[in-house]
Amino acid sequence: MHQPPEFFKTDYWHRLEDGRVICDVCPRHCRLRDGKRGACFVRQAKDGEIVLTSYGRSSGFCIDPIEKKPLNHYYPGSSVLSFGTAGCNLGCKFCQNWSISKSRQIDTLGSTAMPEQIARAAQRYGCDSIAFTYNDPVIFMEYAVDCAQACHELGIHSVAVSAGYICDQPRVAFYRDMDAANIDLKAFTERFYHKICSGHLAPVLDTLLYLKHETNVWFEITTLLIPDENDSSVELEQLTRWVADNLGPDVPIHFSAFHPDFKMLDKPRTPPETVKRAREIALANGIHYAYVGNIFDEAGDSTYCPGCHSKVLVRNWYELGDCALTDSGACTYCGYQIAGHFAAPKQFGRHRIPVKIA
Repeated sequence: MHQPPEFFKTDYWHRLEDGRVICDVCPRHCRLRDGKRGACFVRQAKDGEIVLTSYGRSSGFCIDPIEKKPLNHYYPGSSVLSFGTAGCNLGCKFCQNWSISKSRQIDTLGSTAMPEQIARAAQRYGCDSIAFTYNDPVIFMEYAVDCAQACHELGIHSVAVSAGYICDQPRVAFYRDMDAANIDLKAFTERFYHKICSGHLAPVLDTLLYLKHETNVWFEITTLLIPDENDSSVELEQLTRWVADNLGPDVPIHFSAFHPDFKMLDKPRTPPETVKRAREIALANGIHYAYVGNIFDEAGDSTYCPGCHSKVLVRNWYELGDCALTDSGACTYCGYQIAGHFAAPKQFGRHRIPVKIA
């Protein structure tokens, strides 16, 4: 198969007696009549089945630093070939990638590439990993899994940047071929998920528990802090305590600053002090690795050794500075093993390089 198929058959669906088909990929469980698309836009009912309409089609390809995903403990300094498709299975009013994730135009998918082409391109450009990002890969999971498998044959890792909004069975199939993930834990209240994201909190927590206790996938968590919505000290206490108690202290958390976008233009930017306070709360609750995002704060961007508290990896935005880690990730001061995956240091830097894949 060298050209993207118009319709790609999928597995996670079942029929109703009235002729409709239910999509079983995510908790929305869209009930579709023939020809209708789900809330994600890319899964469609056709001839009594659910098909994927974005297989082999992308909104574009870029080479990024792995820290931009953000993953601070997965081969720091390495480069990653990033791409997404169109659509999303959540309805976040604050979406920062809304031109892609909320697109209902097939023209958004202007770049085409089959899994083997993507794997060879990643190898050609010297990327350690590919990343499914910009929109949520669970909605194009068949394409993502095939890409991951093609990359594994060439020794290239696969990274999923996801909101974790997926059902039990497809969750197993999806993460079986993923090496790392960043899960967007958007808040820690059902109110926020229902009112602002048109979703629910529990399935996301289930995904985090599954990744921690039933897989070897390295994962980190990101929470975008929105003023007066999910940034209270009470909620941040609850969130970080849940992470420490249920996932352990070694799962890194990134707290990022919000800027007005999409349908949430009435909120101000998140003050840097709020992001720094969230990091302090996480550290106080036993989280070993807490970071800030979308603000300049070298201290909050850098990695510290939980053993001797020395700064072992300096970051300036996405660029690495002084490093006091061995190639395996041990602190050179006290020998403490930093959690994550490490190798000989690389220095891709902070640049973003758009690329075309023939």
